[in-house]
Amino acid sequence: MKTVSLYIIVLVSFLFTSILTSAHAFQKNKDKFVVVLDAGHGGHDSGNLGNGHKEKDIALNIVLEVGKELGKNKDIKVIYTREKDVFVTLRGRAKIANDADADLFVSVHCNAHHSQASGTETFVLGVANTKRNMEIAKKENEVIFLEADYEKHYEGFDPNSPESLITLSFLQEEYTENSIKLARMVEDNFEKELNRKSRGLKQASLWVLHNTYMPSVLIEVGFLTNNSEGKFLNTKAGQSKMASGIKKAILGYKGFVEQNVGDNIYQIKVDDKDIVLADEPQIIENVVFKVQIAASSKEIAPKSYNFKGLSDVSRDKVGEIYKYFYGYTSDYTKIKQFQAEALSKGYKDCFVVAYKDGKKIDVSEALKSSSN
Repeated sequence: MKTVSLYIIVLVSFLFTSILTSAHAFQKNKDKFVVVLDAGHGGHDSGNLGNGHKEKDIALNIVLEVGKELGKNKDIKVIYTREKDVFVTLRGRAKIANDADADLFVSVHCNAHHSQASGTETFVLGVANTKRNMEIAKKENEVIFLEADYEKHYEGFDPNSPESLITLSFLQEEYTENSIKLARMVEDNFEKELNRKSRGLKQASLWVLHNTYMPSVLIEVGFLTNNSEGKFLNTKAGQSKMASGIKKAILGYKGFVEQNVGDNIYQIKVDDKDIVLADEPQIIENVVFKVQIAASSKEIAPKSYNFKGLSDVSRDKVGEIYKYFYGYTSDYTKIKQFQAEALSKGYKDCFVVAYKDGKKIDVSEALKSSSN
């Protein structure tokens, strides 16, 4: 019970800090699309040294190249967390992004493993679902221990504690969808445009992502411990190639959030196997189900003509993102029928969400409560 109370206190403290930071964020740059580029590690924190290569130098070179290319676009303002070999705290990196009221935070790192593992990975904030993702989170977060007075600045956060890692995931949920969008663009570019091996999009509870209040990703551009991949990443040509993939993804994401929406509204993917229909009513008391059909930075009137004829559409604003829902019922069977109808209208990636007492909960939790 003592442990639970401790993490409630930590969570409340985090939320209070979030409110203060958001309230004081600078607005002067909002005529431009602000991108904060973060080169991982630096100074006395070298990062990993796979095959004798230095992660801190490779990450910096890639970030500077990305920034140089993005800077050619007059509508983009680039801000770096570091432009040379210096150590910047994780909280300092997040503060730079928050103070700039950035539209994106992109952190670049290089991976390491005891095997000859290879490939790129792009992380968004979330509870780590695999042992390897948990190890990635612990490795990247342990830089906290290199900071003076880390106990004071990180308010009891322990990089090795699963409870601490889970706590982080609550705070950036409102930015997760757009973070996922950018992460997919990054990995698609690496794999399809650059012919690099992609290990895909991952979720892990990384402090530097948690404490930024905008869509954020952490990119692992490859494994320095892999003989060929490490050699490639340690060359100017290799670094330029990876930078081009990241730059293209950022530009693609910028176009996505600024485009006129409608049929092009971003939709989150789910497996078709999740769509199961039943005949008998399944009423869950005190729970409301809806089908999320889209999310966008643009505000759209919830009218049927904007949503392919669907008439029972509602809209909620979460942070800077508008979420659009179809249906409203406590009957789980009925909401699956709503989902099937949305699918038939072309919303192939729609999914069911659940709310209890006005707060979003996992659908599995809602269904579990009905069986108890």
